[in-house]
Amino acid sequence: MTQQEREFLRDFEAFLASPPAAIEAVRAQIDAFTDRLDAIAPGAPHLADYRANLRLREGLGADLAVPAGPGPHPVLLYLHGGGWVAGSPKSHRRLVQRFAEAGYLTLSVDYRLAPEHPFPAGYDDCVFAARWIRENAAKWNGAADRVAIGGDSAGANLAAAAAALSGEVFRTALLIYGIFDFAGAVRRGAMGIEGVAQAYLAAGYPALLADPRVSPIAGVTAKFPPTFLIVGNKDALVPESLAMAQALKTAGVPHELRVVPDMIHGFIQFDMLEECRQSLAAMFAFMDARLR
Repeated sequence: MTQQEREFLRDFEAFLASPPAAIEAVRAQIDAFTDRLDAIAPGAPHLADYRANLRLREGLGADLAVPAGPGPHPVLLYLHGGGWVAGSPKSHRRLVQRFAEAGYLTLSVDYRLAPEHPFPAGYDDCVFAARWIRENAAKWNGAADRVAIGGDSAGANLAAAAAALSGEVFRTALLIYGIFDFAGAVRRGAMGIEGVAQAYLAAGYPALLADPRVSPIAGVTAKFPPTFLIVGNKDALVPESLAMAQALKTAGVPHELRVVPDMIHGFIQFDMLEECRQSLAAMFAFMDARLR
C-alpha cells in the first residue's frame, strides 16, 4: 500500500469516528474524499458508456454505467450511502463502474436527501427508479426480467425497504453494511445515528422508526429476494447485518453473510484494498448465480 493510500484510509477512519456536526460540512468532506480516491485508486474500470445525470423524471436523476459486450445484461439498481443526508452517484461512481465492468447495467440513483427532503422522499424516488429501469433497460441492452437491487449504508436500508415493500420483484439483493432496524440502532447509539434519524424522519421522529420502510427488517418475508450481506468487523453496524441475516434465516430466504476481518465502514469503495477486491468478487459470484 502506498503512503497516499495509508493517509487516505487514516483520514477516512477519523472522519467516521468524528464527522462534522453540520450536514453541509459532511457533504463537502465526502466530495473531498471522492476526489482523493479518484486520484490514488487503480486504473479506471472498462465500460461501454457512462452517462451522468440521466433524467428519470422532474427532480430525479441518476448515473448509468453500461457494460461492454452485446448483452442482454443483467441489471442492478444501486442506492448510494451517506446517512440519508449526503452522498451521490458521484461519490459512488467508481463502485458503480466496477459493477458495470463485471457485466451489470447499473443505475445509480440520485435520490433526494434530508433534511431538505425528509422521508419518504428518498424512498419514493428509489421505488420510482425500480420501475423506470425495468421500463427502460432494453435501451441499453439490459434484461428487464433480471434485475437486482443493492446499496451501501443508508442505501442498503433503502434497498432492503424497496425489496420488501415496493411490489417490484428483484432476483437478488446486495446489502452492504446497512441499517435495517432503525429503532435498535438508535437505542445502541451506533455512529451517532439518532441525529441522522431526526434529520431523515423530521416530524415523523420517533414514531416512524418502526415503519418497515424505515426499519425494513420488519418487512422481511419469504418473498424477500436471495440476499448477499457484507460488513467489516471494525464497523459499528455489524449487529445490523447479523440481525438481518437472522431475519432472513427465520423467513427461509437464501442468503450469504460475510463479516470481513479488519475492515471499516465504507471499505467496499476502496478497491486498492485486497479485501475490497475479494469482497467484490464474492458479490459478483453471488449475483451471477442468480442473474445469468
